[in-house]
Amino acid sequence: MRKLYVLLLGLMLAWQAAPAHAADNGGWSVYPVASKIAARPYFYLSADPGQTLTDKVAVQNKTGGPLTFRLYAADAYNTARDGGFAVRTLKERMLGVGAWARLAKGRITVPGHSTATVPFTLHVPDGAEPGDHPGAVVALDERIDPGGGSLALGVQRAVGARIYLRVSGPTLPALSVGQLHISHHQPLLPWLGTGTATVSYTLRNTGNVTLDPEVELKAHGLFGRTLLDRELTRVPSELLPGQSVRLTETWSGAPQLDRADVTLTASAPGTRQSASASFLALPWLVGALVFVAGATVGTLLVRARRGRVRRSARGRPSPPARPTPSRPRSSPSARP
Repeated sequence: MRKLYVLLLGLMLAWQAAPAHAADNGGWSVYPVASKIAARPYFYLSADPGQTLTDKVAVQNKTGGPLTFRLYAADAYNTARDGGFAVRTLKERMLGVGAWARLAKGRITVPGHSTATVPFTLHVPDGAEPGDHPGAVVALDERIDPGGGSLALGVQRAVGARIYLRVSGPTLPALSVGQLHISHHQPLLPWLGTGTATVSYTLRNTGNVTLDPEVELKAHGLFGRTLLDRELTRVPSELLPGQSVRLTETWSGAPQLDRADVTLTASAPGTRQSASASFLALPWLVGALVFVAGATVGTLLVRARRGRVRRSARGRPSPPARPTPSRPRSSPSARP
């Protein structure tokens, strides 16, 4: 029986306490070759449109046997799940660093407990937009580790060294907040449980520089009473240009009998945007009682009005009959 393989690509872009703060997965690490001044945690590069840069990347094999890697440059993006820093796969279309960088070798074999150094060039095209163009140099182990069972999960592992490239020109920090939606949940009986609300929103970097946004969530009830004032922590620390993320925040202890006006404000140096939404907190039981009471009062009012109309119709005197005018008699004709 043939197995159906599902390929999972694990890409490590975090750094650990390794040489030059390398991106590391325990088997190998990738990092910039140290400059004459100091080690570099990432590639921090700046260039003018039309300029070509040269640099070197180091790939360290920490295992006892040789490892073969596919080397390539890739564009970076924010993951939809939590806004984390991630890079495109080899088969995806590249528009920035992934298209502009060329490594001297596309494949390398690194002996056990050894390090290989590979030069690369990065040519910024003449029409490149100013601002930040993040990416990475990736060392991909093309071997697939199969799992067991009828559905095998094949895993490919890769490690990438981040590239932060800034193209000279005007910079514009800009944020937008949209699609603010609130889902409110509360117990059937008021105050016999905890009310909660889920606040979801979309945060988008509409400028051309990487931002570290701060997001504040505030809510006010009737008469301006403060219900919530919180600085959110589950926000990406690097929101890349042109990227958007859908985020959620849980509000435990939301009101159970109130009207809440919610305002979410995102800010970063040079930009600040807000979005607002409201919801009515009304327990189901209270709402049902209010509905029944309203329906009952409405029915009674209608019946009372109809009764007044009937009584008024019975007590009103009939209008006097109008006399019918008599037809005058014609006089007999005179005979000759």
